Amino acid sequence: MGLVEKKSKLNGSSFKKGPAGSQYVICVKNEGYPASLELRKIYRLLRDKTANKAGMMRVVDESGEDYLYPEEYFLAIKLSPSIARAVHLAS
Repeated sequence: MGLVEKKSKLNGSSFKKGPAGSQYVICVKNEGYPASLELRKIYRLLRDKTANKAGMMRVVDESGEDYLYPEEYFLAIKLSPSIARAVHLAS
């Protein structure tokens, strides 16, 4: 459980807002984080090169905040523009 790391709100992100700049992942593993990650749920991915180098992914979890999780907990998915818009509006 010590792997989760919260990103400071002051540090900004290279993530573009809106469906066009969004990337999504689906959760395939949640060991140690059942309250934060739901299996088979789509999560928004925020780009974080430092996290990627460490084998982690920064995702917006159930709390609505972005945290680092092991990259093997997710699979990247590509959504059609209309589905990406719907997912973005629903979150």
